[in-house]
Amino acid sequence: MPSIRYLALGDSYSIGEKVSERDRWPNQLAELIKLSPQFGKGGRGVEVTIIARTGWTVNELRDGIQANPPEGFYDMVSLLIGVNDQYRGYPVDGYREDFRLMLGNAIHYAGGDPKHVIVVSIPDWGVTPFAQGSDRDQIARDIDRFNTINRDETERTGAHYMDITPGSREGPNDPSLITSDGLHPSGRMYRIWAEQILPIALEILQVDQGE
Repeated sequence: MPSIRYLALGDSYSIGEKVSERDRWPNQLAELIKLSPQFGKGGRGVEVTIIARTGWTVNELRDGIQANPPEGFYDMVSLLIGVNDQYRGYPVDGYREDFRLMLGNAIHYAGGDPKHVIVVSIPDWGVTPFAQGSDRDQIARDIDRFNTINRDETERTGAHYMDITPGSREGPNDPSLITSDGLHPSGRMYRIWAEQILPIALEILQVDQGE
């Protein structure tokens, strides 16, 4: 039985800055899928391909894909992108247009089926120790504006949307949820994200269950 092909597109949050490969949330999600009753007993593997880099904006993600395009189509595609557009102070209107194009690319790699795409909201880095001295309230407002756009565009296409932002704002209450750089999520935080996303992933992949 062929492996499930999963493509994760994004930035530092998808490539897992400061954590091991197995602790990245796409890899943890793949492991949860393999262990689920629906798929674990079938012996199917999950092949994870990640195209992401720390610091990437939406446009830089698109450039990265063009430089190293994925091969073929995927059973599931995730997209988490935009924090660096916000961090650099890029306008939200430009983000809408760029995100719309990027979401179209994600749908393309999902075989043209938006129901096989999961868009993940941008976490709030303003709550982290790294943001000390910054206007945390303004960062939160900006993140919410960017997430309103990516949610709107996701719903417009019919793709799935997972809002992990509220949970990301709990990070300061538990230092184990943040890595040593004071900015990026730890493997434990990524586990929480993976568990949140798992039901959507299983819904997407249930069409393959009876094959």
